[in-house]
Amino acid sequence: MKKAYRRPTRRTGAAALSALLSASLLSACIAPEVQEPEAYPRVNPDAGPPLPPGSIIEEPGQVEARPVITDTWEGSLRPDDAEARDRVPEIYKRGRLIVGVDQSQNLLSFRDTVTGQLRGFEVQLAKEIARDIFGNPEAVDFRFIDSGDRLRALSQGDVDIVIRSISVTEDRARRFEFSTPYFRTQTRLLVMDNSEVQGINDLNAHTVCVADGSTALQHARAMAPASDIMRTRNWSDCLMALQQQQAQAILGDDAILSGIASQDPYTRILPSILAWESYAVVIAPSRGSRDSSGLVRQVNATMERIQADTTWWSMFNEWFGQHLYTYGPPSLQYRPEEEPENPPEEEGDTDVG
Repeated sequence: MKKAYRRPTRRTGAAALSALLSASLLSACIAPEVQEPEAYPRVNPDAGPPLPPGSIIEEPGQVEARPVITDTWEGSLRPDDAEARDRVPEIYKRGRLIVGVDQSQNLLSFRDTVTGQLRGFEVQLAKEIARDIFGNPEAVDFRFIDSGDRLRALSQGDVDIVIRSISVTEDRARRFEFSTPYFRTQTRLLVMDNSEVQGINDLNAHTVCVADGSTALQHARAMAPASDIMRTRNWSDCLMALQQQQAQAILGDDAILSGIASQDPYTRILPSILAWESYAVVIAPSRGSRDSSGLVRQVNATMERIQADTTWWSMFNEWFGQHLYTYGPPSLQYRPEEEPENPPEEEGDTDVG
């Protein structure tokens, strides 16, 4: 005999609805579980999203660190009294200055996604140099070069100068000419807000990211010997790796890190200063029939001018005023030069009254 089906009454349905509402209200009163900061493991290149293109994972101790020596440079060439047309005749005749820059280094040299124009502190510096040569700040031909190619382009003669956050080091000064510095930087760490990394001593078993060919690579090898190092083509790729949890820290200069932090509000720059460095304009050395001394002096004339007329301060405040503290423009650094000797007067050459 089949059991008779009984239709629910309205009272039964109302009771069920009331019980459901009570359960919902009770669950809403329970505080959500607090998530602890996640401790990311060492990166596994075979898991998760692919690494930034061209990136290399260097294991601890795989390459021995070379010291970054920045305090033995004698200095640059002091400007003379010549005109721009006499200092750099070939560039003056060409009518434009060819400058190697980055196009993805926020605040320093980057392409504005809205206007499509190159902007940043280093772009503006290149225009100030062109202003002093041609009287026209727009007489610049910008060439985009990656971090690893920035000095090769200069050696091959593809550009006149390179302005690309290049620090003055003893090794580089043996191979290239530098202007007097235009920016003083501090080497520091940038991490995500919820990172457990609070300083250089917390990097063990973590991955630190640097741009290949930078002084930061040598700093990372020396200061974080137990860490994997992700070497990328540029600093923008380091930000991508940090956001994808493929690296737990970026080690670099605060000028570069502030540009990265301004693009991601969930990152922060740690306060510890790991090293000091100075950026300068790089110029190919004089070789054979090529004399680059005039170009060095011309660039330094601009360096002196932007300090004297406070253009440097305007540039800094526009790009870094909200992000960095500064002691002001770097001191002018010139090496001693021998004064040209006056030729001896010949007998009978003096007028007699």
